[in-house]
Amino acid sequence: MSMSPLFIATILCSWALLAASDDNHGKTKTVAKSNDHHGKARTVTYDGRSIMIDGKRDLFFSGSIHYPRIPTENWGKILDKAKHGGLNVIQTYVFWNIHEPVQGQFDFVGNKDVVKFIKLIQEKGMYVTLRLGPFIEAEWNYGGFPFWLREVPDIIFRTNNEPFKKHMQKFVKRIVKMMKDEKLFYPQGGPIILAQIENEYNNIQLAFEEKGAQYVQWAGNMAVGLNVGVPWMMCKQKDAPDPVINSCNGRNCGDTFTGPNKPYKPFLWTENWTAQYRVFGDPPSQRAAEDIAFAVARFYSKNGTLVNYYMYHGGTNYGRTASSFVTTRYYDEAPLDEYGFQKEPKWGHLKDLHSALKLCKKALLKGTPSVQMLGKEIEARVYEKPGSNVCAAFLCNNHTKEPATVNFRGKQYYLPQRSISILPDCKTVVYNSQTVVSQHNKRNFVVQEKATKSLKWEMSQEKIPIINDCPLKSPRPLELMSVTKDTSDFLWYTARIELNDEDLPRRSDIHPVIQVANLGHGMHAFVNGKYIGSGHGSNIEKSFTFQKVAPLKSVLLELAFLRDSTIELAVFVMKDSGVYLERRLAGVHAVSVQGLNTGTLDITDNGWGHKVGIEGEKLRLYTQGGSHRVDWNTVKGPGGPLTWYKAYFDAPAGDGPLALNLTSMSKGMAWVNGRSLGRYWVSYLTPFGKPSQAEYHIPRPFVKPTENLLVLLEESGGDPNGITIMAVNRDTICSSVSEYHPPHVKSWERQDSHLRIVADDVKTKAELKCPNKKVITSVDFASWGDPSGSCGNFTVGTCNSPSAKKVVQQHCLGKIQCQIPIERKLFDKDKEPCPDMLKTLAVQVEGLINSLSFKAVHFLFQISSPRFLLFHGNNSLSTVMLLYRCLKFESPLGAPSSLRVRHKAKPELSDRLDTK
Repeated sequence: MSMSPLFIATILCSWALLAASDDNHGKTKTVAKSNDHHGKARTVTYDGRSIMIDGKRDLFFSGSIHYPRIPTENWGKILDKAKHGGLNVIQTYVFWNIHEPVQGQFDFVGNKDVVKFIKLIQEKGMYVTLRLGPFIEAEWNYGGFPFWLREVPDIIFRTNNEPFKKHMQKFVKRIVKMMKDEKLFYPQGGPIILAQIENEYNNIQLAFEEKGAQYVQWAGNMAVGLNVGVPWMMCKQKDAPDPVINSCNGRNCGDTFTGPNKPYKPFLWTENWTAQYRVFGDPPSQRAAEDIAFAVARFYSKNGTLVNYYMYHGGTNYGRTASSFVTTRYYDEAPLDEYGFQKEPKWGHLKDLHSALKLCKKALLKGTPSVQMLGKEIEARVYEKPGSNVCAAFLCNNHTKEPATVNFRGKQYYLPQRSISILPDCKTVVYNSQTVVSQHNKRNFVVQEKATKSLKWEMSQEKIPIINDCPLKSPRPLELMSVTKDTSDFLWYTARIELNDEDLPRRSDIHPVIQVANLGHGMHAFVNGKYIGSGHGSNIEKSFTFQKVAPLKSVLLELAFLRDSTIELAVFVMKDSGVYLERRLAGVHAVSVQGLNTGTLDITDNGWGHKVGIEGEKLRLYTQGGSHRVDWNTVKGPGGPLTWYKAYFDAPAGDGPLALNLTSMSKGMAWVNGRSLGRYWVSYLTPFGKPSQAEYHIPRPFVKPTENLLVLLEESGGDPNGITIMAVNRDTICSSVSEYHPPHVKSWERQDSHLRIVADDVKTKAELKCPNKKVITSVDFASWGDPSGSCGNFTVGTCNSPSAKKVVQQHCLGKIQCQIPIERKLFDKDKEPCPDMLKTLAVQVEGLINSLSFKAVHFLFQISSPRFLLFHGNNSLSTVMLLYRCLKFESPLGAPSSLRVRHKAKPELSDRLDTK
């Protein structure tokens, strides 16, 4: 049967578009040895130069990834990207309070399965550092301690206290036994090469005086006595007992770390903060890739053997796991963002750094170090093995503002301000920490119209209790944590008072005021069942005083205060770290009514009723089964406080992560199919007048193809009709490379003791690569000259080549990846503008179509030059236009002057594309 060109075009384009929618050397410490299945000893040892695996020195590039902050289904993808980024070690805490929430009852199921996580790391070919704590901080609820520990008689946390040491040792022993039983320590054949006991204890040690020092010695010796076969470490602990290694935490350990407390211990950096965790009300927190790269190169140039990025992937604080005020999104500025995307240039620039350091490995681990001053604040740190070609140099410009040109061994080198150039052969620059050759990207949140419009919201209101509804009575308000015992964020405080006409002010411009002194961190107030307002503290000052005008009348008054809090600890305030964690207080402290004719009425000792949690929690309204236990009404507009909302949606096409934009709401918690997305708080604005976090991650593993139940508990009022479901991507790809940037580090490899060129031509290039095998479909910006700005916000400067965009299109359109040489002759073929300027190429492209779709349409253009395309489904006209725009550059038959495009079911979407 013969087929017309139109039929072929229709079939091929439909196939393509459907595919697109799916988118000091001293003595050596031998810790332990064991034999593997072949009888060969497996050992982890160390000396003053490095950690050694089976007697071999190595450089270790580590990243923190926490198993409970990631859905189990996504562990493998995150670990793959970490390894691809050059890591060979993964570091994780063990989270006591999720594993033993009730004393003696343990939970290692789902994303709490630490054994499964460690085994997966080994399958990926990486080592593990296991931080047992059991105090971890980590911006985690109660610093990782289970709440029941607080109620152990006579306990004082983290000091030479027998009840605490008993329970701490019991938990640590259980975890160690679990690891041993599964043969997870390296001498047994497993991946664990380092373990940590305690965590940043020096921050509080002095408060405990002698007992603090005694506790450090006990904890270290207890850990060593467990005979795990790998070295133990204590971070930020100068008096760590031998053989425990003391390590550094911070941003610049290459300059701030005074070193190990013994000359035969190696230099370890256990936490290199890739940004800063954020709290609600905080402005954005960032740390440049260039700053991290400088700090890491500096540390390895000064005898470092291991650097750990905290975090490499932060993930999400699901449920009630975050400590107070900490955002649900954790370390989103890490090399892998909350959604698991590579955050560029941070991920790529650090990957390139790891590659450069690996080229220097033999010199760093076997060479003799020396330092040569090349000028003020400029130095060369050299590792060289006499009588051989083994040599590596780190040229460091410590000046924060001034670049420099220096002479090193007869050759001139340009060093940007505060940068390190790495020369694996003491001659060739393969990497500079300040000049980013790797690509940049920008995260996009794309509203999914169909899924959003399908949300038909229903609501159910929480009942505001009165004192008779609250079973726990007390003369005074009770301390919150002692009552809730970490079973809920919420505790009702209720009271009843009687006022008559003589008590109330007679002037119409004077009204009574309810005043509530709180120890942290937020509350909602109701008078006779009506909401009068909310109040909260801040991350810095948890305590606050709530004051609100109350519409009081001559009646019996029912007062209800709902206190919401997370458990964490500090003296008089609530944190997830600090001294005397077990003594922290929270909740309502004092209550009074001001502005009465009879003066201020203190009702603190009036008699109070208390009730833990809210009814919707107990009924589990956020689950499919629980949602049928109450009546729901259609939402017709903004709702009030303490309201449950539910709606259903079908999953948008593709397998990428989704997100909720909740800026129309205020404060609460969200669930999808019964799985918590964490707390949201969009009404707490930053100094810029914006939420600290507006979008909330819906991991794909939480989502079914259809009928997904979305539930929100809104605490203070919002409009669910303003909620949008979004797809998340980093398909906006950029590059900004100047003429003084070095060629990419992948242009070289180490062969024996020589540095060998492996690239066809060692030249500086702008390199772009789309994620997920998508192809570049548009060039949104290109400028050769002096452009400014960043990815997503580039602008043309005073000098620009008019041919820049065309050059980039010719090199990149229709390709998954491309390279654009940084050459003047390429951009300035005719008359060169600004010939005396050092020029930069800035490029921004989009990758919207996967390679399968592209190949299909490419085939179409190879066999014909169609003038009509029929498309259907959810594919947008812009997608078709992009296909045509990139393909017109490659069709051997030439592109027609125009192309008629028509949507089969929606003629109004039809349009004409011209060759422009």
